[in-house]
Amino acid sequence: MSDTSASSRLHVLGAAGSPYTRKVIAALRYRHIPYALHWGSHRSPMPGFPEAKVKLLPTVYFPQAGGGYEAQVDSTPILARLEREFAGRALVPSDPVIAFLDHLIEDFADEWLTKAMFHYRWAREADIAHAGPQLVFWHDTTTSNADAKAASDFISKRQIDRLYVVGSNAVTATTIEQSYERLVDVLEALIQPAGFVLGARPGTADFGLYGQLTQLGVVDPTPAALCAERAPRLRAWIDRMEDLSGLEPQDTDWLARDQAQARLAPLLAEIGRVYVPFLHANAKAAQAGEASFETVIDGRVWTQPTFAYQAKCLVWLKDHAKSLSGPDAEVCRTILSGTGCEALFDAN
Repeated sequence: MSDTSASSRLHVLGAAGSPYTRKVIAALRYRHIPYALHWGSHRSPMPGFPEAKVKLLPTVYFPQAGGGYEAQVDSTPILARLEREFAGRALVPSDPVIAFLDHLIEDFADEWLTKAMFHYRWAREADIAHAGPQLVFWHDTTTSNADAKAASDFISKRQIDRLYVVGSNAVTATTIEQSYERLVDVLEALIQPAGFVLGARPGTADFGLYGQLTQLGVVDPTPAALCAERAPRLRAWIDRMEDLSGLEPQDTDWLARDQAQARLAPLLAEIGRVYVPFLHANAKAAQAGEASFETVIDGRVWTQPTFAYQAKCLVWLKDHAKSLSGPDAEVCRTILSGTGCEALFDAN
């Protein structure tokens, strides 16, 4: 965008406690895309701006050539649109093989790691006591103590009652928490060689992971303490990811495909261990019209309501896999071999 005047910049409605807001804002900073951030709630759209078809955070308002704005939600298509409409400092790797891996890791962060984020925030009394007031004051720091207490109690009950939606329950808690612990260890080692997941520059995968970790690794007491103790490098990485506007990326900074298998094997193994089995079980239930499903993930029973959006995520990943050329698909299969993620290239 050559015109950086107020009329040409993006407007973003978001919340500090929204990992997807943090993901998008950090990406905008890194890409040098002018924006104005408005702290608020998806339940209260901004005056003078169009309502999104689905009310979610963040909502990004893209200026239109004829005047006015178009509202868009969902961080993944938002970042994809930014890739199409703004040149330079791209988030998607130029190599189709590495780009597929970037998509897979971002999707894992957005759709599986968010289970840990929601679970840790609302499953223990210490985290609940911390989160309720934070959510109120993130929205409005001028709220009176009495009103904040009432709002905090209301929000906390509503969120706790919704834990089952993301799959957090007494049956799945161990699987969620052990996955988070393993992931923290994996990322601590993965970012050491070059600074980011896919080389010496960040991709959508980095921003997806960062968004969830702004809450898990920093805000909520239980997972934040775990991150600080086990992964001090990763804890520092979260802070650095917040503003990468000074980084000068080069085309050669992306991970080379011949390095991907060795470098990414532990992360891909975690994705194949928990997320890919979840995706297939959820999609099977969605296709059958079942309201909920039960499967086995990481050797334990997993049960939760069927999630239509995550059934689409599997379709999108498989469509991406099918779009690769024959040679590129074969390289991807080799990189994913033995991780469990190779199932994404199966016909069914």
